[in-house]
Amino acid sequence: MYDKPFQLDIVAPDKVVFRGSVSSVTVPGALGSFQVLYDHAPLLAELTPGPLAIRSLSGENSYYAVGGGFAEVRANHVVILADSAERADEIDVERAEDAKDIAENKLHARAPGENLGEAQAAFQRAVTRLKVARKRTE
Repeated sequence: MYDKPFQLDIVAPDKVVFRGSVSSVTVPGALGSFQVLYDHAPLLAELTPGPLAIRSLSGENSYYAVGGGFAEVRANHVVILADSAERADEIDVERAEDAKDIAENKLHARAPGENLGEAQAAFQRAVTRLKVARKRTE
């Protein structure tokens, strides 16, 4: 296990979601998920909706649902600028299920003038939130 700490900040438009020292973070990059450890090379990456996993200095994992955004890695400091971010224990599973059903119905209905990309993004965000909410029981 790689235990050297680095600083992680996760910032959403409405709040600072997380700020602290961690031993690793796994991020849902647009080109695939990637893990950051101490002394990672500088990087700027686009994020897609997906799960973000943090390993604390004590070895505990915590999970967040991220709705896209950007990650910057520089000098042992990672900044996640997220479109949205929720801790697993903050996710309302019933609301996420409803959002998934609504998005799924929009995808199947394909009403004229309906933006298919928005419906796909909403569906992906809802599925991500449900996956992350289930991780809180692991």
